[in-house]
Amino acid sequence: MKFDAIVDARGLKCPLPILHCKRGLNTLKSGQILKIQTTDKNATKDFEAFCENTGHRINSSETLNQITTFYITKN
Repeated sequence: MKFDAIVDARGLKCPLPILHCKRGLNTLKSGQILKIQTTDKNATKDFEAFCENTGHRINSSETLNQITTFYITKN
């Protein structure tokens, strides 16, 4: 998937992946896509809640070799 910025949050525990995601999204314009990678086991529910509360949209997510990658469109 095409993306406009990437954030590496591997090795970080909650709430740091969300904070890094927020910082990454702050650098983007509305409609641009952030790719963020994390190894936090609770990342899926955390990112779903974050996006629901902020209006951003998770386009897709996948987990491979214990790394979860999210593609999030900024609102």
